[in-house]
Amino acid sequence: MMWKQVVAALLSGIASLSSCVPTADADPSPVAETAPAPWWSPAVGATFHIQYTDKVDFNHTVDVYNLDWERTKTADVQGLTDRGVAAVCYLNAGAYEDFRPDSDLFPERVLGTELDGWPDERWLDVRQIDTLMPIMTARMDVCKSKGFVAIDPDNTDGWIQDSGFAISRQDQIAYQRALANAAHKRGLGIGLKNNPSQIDALTDVVDFAVNEECVAFRECDLYKNFLAGGKAVFNIEYRGTTATVCPGRPDGMSTVITTLALDGESVACS
Repeated sequence: MMWKQVVAALLSGIASLSSCVPTADADPSPVAETAPAPWWSPAVGATFHIQYTDKVDFNHTVDVYNLDWERTKTADVQGLTDRGVAAVCYLNAGAYEDFRPDSDLFPERVLGTELDGWPDERWLDVRQIDTLMPIMTARMDVCKSKGFVAIDPDNTDGWIQDSGFAISRQDQIAYQRALANAAHKRGLGIGLKNNPSQIDALTDVVDFAVNEECVAFRECDLYKNFLAGGKAVFNIEYRGTTATVCPGRPDGMSTVITTLALDGESVACS
């Protein structure tokens, strides 16, 4: 009778093991939450100061300073960092400036028409990504070395301007994505400067937005979904325009009213 007991024991063990094997209907293990991006991204409603000319006033009690990539000293960025203030690095990604130290790196074939009101600037042919990106990434490296945490790439709306080039919607998106990829590889956040009509197509690759005069041009509502998705919008309105008061903006939009020269004279909307 001993062999019958052995067989029974074996059968009992197999049954016990089979009960431990997951079936196709079993609930999957919980998926871990996606880790936050390893670069800076501002909170909606963050306060900011923007200044590119004259001696920068570093006494503003704000969350973010937006400063020029070339003119800003490393020590000034470090001073902000020590106070817990994020420094965003402005660079002109869509237009050539003849006064920059790297201006001789831009071949004539990428230079288009002058920007309206800015005779020392010319639109860039952003279709020529392979030519432009080494210049832009070198600037990003300067920003990174100075301690900036993000990039504010200006004039990324050449596709709707009289640039002198046949830049398509997709050309502009491709260039912005190349800029975003380069910034993120360096651990830098990146914004979308103006160009609100493409914000839905670029929300997945930009970390915030910087806008000029959406109140004056009645375009602020284009940022509602972006804000609702938890991404900050830094809005600048200029004195002497119709937008000299604070109302008329979506909830969460951060706004300052300042001068066209961006010389530091500004009033923040609460």
